[in-house]
Amino acid sequence: MAIKVSQSTGYVPNLQMSAFGYVMGAVLLIIMLPALPILIPVYVVWRVFFADEPTEPTFESWRTDADRYRPQAPQPDEPEDEDDD
Repeated sequence: MAIKVSQSTGYVPNLQMSAFGYVMGAVLLIIMLPALPILIPVYVVWRVFFADEPTEPTFESWRTDADRYRPQAPQPDEPEDEDDD
């Protein structure tokens, strides 16, 4: 009892597969909706107490970093002394 699914050629939208995707998305939404009041507080507690926050670089650490690239200002050319003979 196999149901044939239309094969996409890539030139036109595949209506059958698109409809299947929307139906599955709706089913997952209906299943997950009752779990949201549980999942949201669990996620917040996990982020607050258990998740390791990556340290973000600050301007102070960037400014005092010895290995960072420090461009040099261009030096003005010194005028050459011309001797008037």
